[in-house]
Amino acid sequence: MSSLSSLPDFDPRAVPLVGVDDHLPAVPPVAQSPEALRRRFAAPPPWNPEIVRERKFIERKPAHAAVLLPIVLRERPTVLLTERTDHLSTHKGQVAFPGGRSDPEDRDAAATALREAHEEVGLESSRVEVLGSLPIYVTGSSFIVTPVVGLVQPGFALQPNPHEVADVFEVPLAFLLDPAHHERHAFEWQGLRREWFAMPYQDGDRQRYIWGATAAMLRNFYRFMAA
Repeated sequence: MSSLSSLPDFDPRAVPLVGVDDHLPAVPPVAQSPEALRRRFAAPPPWNPEIVRERKFIERKPAHAAVLLPIVLRERPTVLLTERTDHLSTHKGQVAFPGGRSDPEDRDAAATALREAHEEVGLESSRVEVLGSLPIYVTGSSFIVTPVVGLVQPGFALQPNPHEVADVFEVPLAFLLDPAHHERHAFEWQGLRREWFAMPYQDGDRQRYIWGATAAMLRNFYRFMAA
């Protein structure tokens, strides 16, 4: 099977909209402060992730990976995201968290996420306070991904790896934690119904189209924060 994003005429923006979850409550701003985030991870509430696995769309050996969900501590917190280059073998051109495949030398998922964030965008691990992890998410490309959440001190100077990263940008955390911005899309492909979330963000004159695995992990983060 081929990846959806590898199809030359596939545009996720053109896939039918099933609905928008504006009936769900947004996470209040007071719960998005650094202190509140630390408390939430120190004593997590009972909750369940909404999405844990995608339908497989490529046959390959499963591989462990980790991504960093980096919350930048600006006056209004943001989430740092990347746009992958168009020549990568999987998820090319998509919006993603910094992260990648685990190395044998990595002691844990947090070490993988921090190493990959440094390799991809030049984010120094000394600027990241790791809060904890969200449940594993299995992508359709057979990556077993651990999302690692961290607080990032601003004032960093990024150096994106041009082979992997086409662009780096930030999205307000409040935008991502408001389900009024969570779209549901679905269509039939290769005889199966495929569904995903999308969180289109208008960044000036450019739309940042967050969808697929990245949007799913953000949705799980919303569920964790709203529990």
